[in-house]
Amino acid sequence: MSETFSQVVELLKLEAAAIERTANILDRESVEKAVKLLFDCGSKIVIIGVGKSGIIANKIADTMTSTGTVAVFLHPTDALHGGLGVITHGDCIIALSNSGETDEILALLPALKKREVSLIAIVGNVNSTLGRNADVVLDASVDKEACPLNLAPTTSTTVALAVGDALAMTLMQAKNLTAEAFAANHPAGRLGKRLTLKVASLMHESPNVAPESGWLEVVKAISKFALGAVNVVDGEEKLIGIVTDGDLRRTIEKTAPENLSNLSAAQMMTKNPITANPEMLAFDALNTMENRPSQISVLPVVDESGAAVGLLRLHDIVRSGL
Repeated sequence: MSETFSQVVELLKLEAAAIERTANILDRESVEKAVKLLFDCGSKIVIIGVGKSGIIANKIADTMTSTGTVAVFLHPTDALHGGLGVITHGDCIIALSNSGETDEILALLPALKKREVSLIAIVGNVNSTLGRNADVVLDASVDKEACPLNLAPTTSTTVALAVGDALAMTLMQAKNLTAEAFAANHPAGRLGKRLTLKVASLMHESPNVAPESGWLEVVKAISKFALGAVNVVDGEEKLIGIVTDGDLRRTIEKTAPENLSNLSAAQMMTKNPITANPEMLAFDALNTMENRPSQISVLPVVDESGAAVGLLRLHDIVRSGL
């Protein structure tokens, strides 16, 4: 097993070294021209590749699309049988081919020229047919594949992916994509939720009681709303405190039985509690609840006037997937 571990480590180092080599041999002028073509593209970016290169091309297209650059993957075989219609004047094409001699891609070249599109080639042989016919050639050559037989596309596809990711991230920065804009493209992901999901979407209707409410009324209100707490509000619905299950239990435990009938919400409540507002990000509310010496499980939600408008539970935030 120790030999197996060493093999895995050495293969990882081989691929890492290949990426580092690519960073050192890439032509500055070619890279800058490629980025400019992609940035100035008034239409869409179409990324093509066959086999393992096709899988990498698909991933690069997805990465670009999710980071502010409209891109689609097109399989060259599909393009040759009608899919070519997706390519229109003004598009920018990125073609991935380690050999630069992939038959299906070469068969597309005449049609691409007729449509007057820009062509960027990410190839392992810059002097290949594809390289010679491209507007920009990016050298993604490798000394050897990670495959013991030096046959299966491994190191070469890793390098092509790294080049594609680097282009996508450079475009993202050039377009000044904000975290909010990124999140807008990822509404179902954890990051998207952290940047878009607001307290208003998770809070419950405010369970309000008056400060003079007796302990039995408070118990009934907590049971009715089943949120583990009630907000204590004044005559104008302004929040003045909160009574949680814990507050209720602790107060009753230290109160003599004969005095229970005199207990009021005002005596049991935590005054001036930490609050959230409806427009607050749920992730920020989560941090407010957790990043403190003593964690809290519920937050009163108040509007700009200080009126209690809801109650937010830690359970609801966690359940949302944050």
